[in-house]
Amino acid sequence: MSRSWRISALAERHRALGSELEDWNGMGTAWTYNTPLADHHEAIRTRAGLMDVSGLKKVHYVGPHAESLLQWATSRDIGKLYPGKSVYATMLDEDGKFVDDCIVYRTGPNAFMVVHGAGSGHERLVRSAQGRQVAVLFDDDLHDLSLQGPLAVDFLAEHVPGIRQLAYFHHIQTQLFGRPVMISRTGYTGERGYEIFCKAADAPFIWERILEQGASMGIIPCAFTALDWLRVESALMFFPYDNSQMYPFADQKAGDTLWELGLDFTVSPDKRDFCGADEHYRLCGQERFKIAGILLDGERAADAGDTLWADGRQVGTVTCAMYSRLSKRSMALARVQPDFAVPGSALHVRGSLETSAVSHTLPFDDPQKTKRTAKG
Repeated sequence: MSRSWRISALAERHRALGSELEDWNGMGTAWTYNTPLADHHEAIRTRAGLMDVSGLKKVHYVGPHAESLLQWATSRDIGKLYPGKSVYATMLDEDGKFVDDCIVYRTGPNAFMVVHGAGSGHERLVRSAQGRQVAVLFDDDLHDLSLQGPLAVDFLAEHVPGIRQLAYFHHIQTQLFGRPVMISRTGYTGERGYEIFCKAADAPFIWERILEQGASMGIIPCAFTALDWLRVESALMFFPYDNSQMYPFADQKAGDTLWELGLDFTVSPDKRDFCGADEHYRLCGQERFKIAGILLDGERAADAGDTLWADGRQVGTVTCAMYSRLSKRSMALARVQPDFAVPGSALHVRGSLETSAVSHTLPFDDPQKTKRTAKG
């Protein structure tokens, strides 16, 4: 954890659960606990689980030029956001290649909060803000507790009036256990879930109260690595682990298109005035690979980096995999040559295991995405 420079207010709680707090994004993060990840996965899929995702970068952009800054930098039409509404967006470089994804929250007429993962979007935005009428505040005090799963809304409904009416990708300023919070109906699990943004000083209190009062509902603390299992089933990308920064082409610099990553849906219809737009549209139809689902024979999960073969040649690479004891399936996300990304294509896995496999439609879980968007 020597590289960590951001302070987690929940560090001692994580250590008590068996975590060694490995670095992510400069913050000590609970990648594992001393309880099985399969239990965490099952809790979030069938009840609810509480995760600390405070390692996400949270940055406020405030001022008359904040909207135009984000309008140019991201793939979404930011002008359509109103206070209380958020959107998942991507960011490209001048070559039309993916450099980051984020959620943009509109918190006021000229105020936004952008939540980033591990890409370079934050640095690009800060450079672009220079000389403009926009203040930039990296909010390292703000912690993010993610309560995810089908019972999350039932728990919060006991404490937050109107939470059942909060729509997907909307947020409210409210109180939880008497402490000020912003609750967002977002998450990274494919389930109906909520992110609870709170002050660092309040994070331990809120964390403990949720676990204490939610114990009768089966709510448990879940480690960060459980997100890998959930994102495989729900087809959610995680920079750079699914990207050419991790799996480079031999003769090309790192960078993937939204068409290749299956993220082209993040470009608002007819939007062409954003960084990398011309190249993004030009590269349509020139995909070198596709992100595909892979269903493996057997009861073992593949390892990241295992290779996929067909017709005596390598046609893909596994980027993230899991075995679900709930569905009894071994599943993976993979970078696959377009011809073999077609569902039903026969493949063979080599590396940490040797087994046959078949390409599969994504997402594996809840293909109509009805859980995360449920009403009431």
